[in-house]
Amino acid sequence: MAKAQICLCFIIILYLWSEGNLMKVAKADRSGDWCVAKPSTANERLQENINFACSKIDCQIILEGGACYLPDNLISRASVAMNLYYQAQGRHFWNCNFEGSGLIGITDPSYEGCIYQFRK
Repeated sequence: MAKAQICLCFIIILYLWSEGNLMKVAKADRSGDWCVAKPSTANERLQENINFACSKIDCQIILEGGACYLPDNLISRASVAMNLYYQAQGRHFWNCNFEGSGLIGITDPSYEGCIYQFRK
């Protein structure tokens, strides 16, 4: 029984060590991270996210005529607003939670003239 416990402890330590090293490599290789809305999020939640984020930061970019107004849909505008908030708050994972409706991605979601803000 003692051998099994030692073996289990060794496996856990090895896992934790390797996980930490993999995270360092992943963070070192990426150039940025952005907050976007989960595709499965209900429209009501997306609108609440826009309202919250835009009460804290300037959302002119998603208003009609703004660079990120098109495509004219909630998920696109919510993603831009959520990312603006996430970046302004220091890019902490908890600032992209939005009650479980946010995702942090490492691929730049910018398109055409809509540039998703990124701050290092």
